Amino acid sequence: MTLQEIGKQAQEVSGKLGILGAEEKNRGLLAAAACLLEEQEELLSANEKDMERGRAIGMSHGLLDRLKLTPARIEAMADGLRQVAALEDPIGEILSMKQRPNGLLIGQKRVPLGVIGIIYEARPNVTADAFGLCFKSGNAVILKGGSDAIASNQAIVASLKRGLLKADLPKEALQLIEDTDRSVTKALMKLNQYVDVLIPRGGAALIRTVVENSTIPVIETGTGNCHIFVDETADFDMALDIIMNAKTQRIGVCNACESLVVHKKIARSFLPMLKKRLDEKQVEIRGDEMACEIVPEFTLASEEDWGKEYLDYVISCKLADSIEQAIAHINHYNTKHSEAIITKDYANAQKFLNEIDAAAVYVNASTRFTDGCEFGFGAEIGISNQKLHARGPMGLKELTSTKYIIYGNGQVRP
Repeated sequence: MTLQEIGKQAQEVSGKLGILGAEEKNRGLLAAAACLLEEQEELLSANEKDMERGRAIGMSHGLLDRLKLTPARIEAMADGLRQVAALEDPIGEILSMKQRPNGLLIGQKRVPLGVIGIIYEARPNVTADAFGLCFKSGNAVILKGGSDAIASNQAIVASLKRGLLKADLPKEALQLIEDTDRSVTKALMKLNQYVDVLIPRGGAALIRTVVENSTIPVIETGTGNCHIFVDETADFDMALDIIMNAKTQRIGVCNACESLVVHKKIARSFLPMLKKRLDEKQVEIRGDEMACEIVPEFTLASEEDWGKEYLDYVISCKLADSIEQAIAHINHYNTKHSEAIITKDYANAQKFLNEIDAAAVYVNASTRFTDGCEFGFGAEIGISNQKLHARGPMGLKELTSTKYIIYGNGQVRP
C-alpha cells in the first residue's frame, strides 16, 4: 500500500472513530490487550530478530534496553490498554456553554484531532501505547517506527488489529508504514492533506529533522537531559537513593537522570558517598575540576557533557555555589523535560519549582516518575517539552481539540 493510500484510508476511518461510543472503544481496547497476551510468544520471537540485528551492529546498552520486549513488558503494554479503557472518554465533553444577550447558546465541545502520525525509534511499547491513546480519543493513527524494531512493530500491530476485528471495529484505525526507507519518513512529513498532527518520539536528531521538514503541525516530544540538584540541606541517604533510581533503574529512557548539580558546601562529604553508591552499577561520573579534585577517580567533564543525554551508565556532576547558580546552570543546559531538587529547605524547594523551566519539576522524588502511567493517564503518547497545546506527559485530553457548538432559535445578525 502506498503512503497516499494509507493516508486516505486513515482520513476516511477517522470520521467513523470520532463518533464511536466509549463502550465500543473500550471493547476494542480490551480485545486488543487480550490478543497481545495470547500472542506473546509470537511477539517475543519477532523481537528477538530485532535484538539480534541490534547486537550485530553494536547497538548501545541503552538502545538495546529500549528495544527489548519481555513477558513483563508485554503484560505492561496490555495493562496500559486496559488502563486507558478504564479512563473517562474525553470525546463529547462540553467545556463551556454560555448564553449571549441575543439568545444564542455558544459552547465548546471536545473532539478528536483526526489523523495522528507518529514517527518513533526503537521502542516497540510505543506501538501499543500510541494505538491505545489515539483509539480512545477517537483518532486514527499512522505509525512509522524505526527500522531497528520493524519485526517487533509488525507483530504488535498485527496483534492489535486482530483485537479490533474481534470487537467488530475497523482495523484501519491503526496503520503501520512498513517501508523502512528514510525517504518514506520524509514523505510522511509532507502528508498534510491527510495527517492533522505529527508527533516525533526519539532522539534529538529525529525531532530536529521532523520540526525542520514537516508541513504538518508538530508536537515535539523531548529528549531528556534531566538534572537532580542536591541542595546543601539535602538528606544524603534520600539523595543517593533517588539518584540511583533516576540514573540506573532504566538507562535508555528520556526521564532518566543524566546530570547532577551538587551544592559546594556538601561536596566533600557527599561526593565520595555518591561514587561508592554509583560504583554498584559501574556508573562513570564526569565532574568539573573541583569535583575531580575531591574525587580523583571522576572523569574530567567537557563542555559537551553538561548538555548530553547519555542513555548509558554515565552521569555528569557540576558543583554550584548557590541555588541561584544551580538553577541558572540547569535552565541553560536542560531540555525542559524533568528536573528535581533534593532539599529540606521549603523556600529553596519553592524557588526551584517556580524558576526551573521544564515540563515536570520535582521536590525530593525521582525524575523517573515523568510517565503517563505514573501520572494516571494509563499510557502516554510522548512527553512534550514545548509550550503550545501540550506540555509534559501527553494523555487522552492532549490528543483532542475543541469545536464551538451554537444553538439558536432563528437569530440573524443585524
